[in-house]
Amino acid sequence: MKIIPRRLEGVFEIRLSPLSDHRGLFMRTYDESILSSYGIHRHWVQENQSVTIRKGTIRGLHFQYSPSSESKLVRVAAGAVLDVFVDLRKDSPTFGEWDSLELSEDNRAMIYIPRGFAHGFCTLCDHCTVQYKVDREFSAANDGGIRWNDPSIAVRWPTETPILSDKDKNLPTLDMFISQNKELDTA
Repeated sequence: MKIIPRRLEGVFEIRLSPLSDHRGLFMRTYDESILSSYGIHRHWVQENQSVTIRKGTIRGLHFQYSPSSESKLVRVAAGAVLDVFVDLRKDSPTFGEWDSLELSEDNRAMIYIPRGFAHGFCTLCDHCTVQYKVDREFSAANDGGIRWNDPSIAVRWPTETPILSDKDKNLPTLDMFISQNKELDTA
């Protein structure tokens, strides 16, 4: 397992190291002691899986308001996605900036996203399965998001005409998020 800090502080790319032989492969997808040595171990309380059937589907950009803000550990079990994360920590020098990483069953990369970020992904092929651990239970009352195509963030998605849920089509802009003056817990 190789841990690589990303450009946005607190986000880490994790490269898995499979062992292969004539039967297939084995790989450790979680190692508490390795992650703890980088300060990124969390008490994971849920593991979720989403299955998306069509290429060009965007899910996100989602987050949870305080007191339900969550860290995520994301990986792709089948297919490939462009995983996107936006810094919403109002005191951060990179507030409103985004970064991305391709996650796929072939590259075996994972991403650790701390509290205080919006998260989403776009499928790069049909039939994608994304798994992610979170360190807080989902709260519908604290559910939030930022519009996928907010021009002030300007994420470079791999499609201009994505498949979207009605919820994701109608998420607020970053300016609307700022004007709400609600916090995302980052501890």
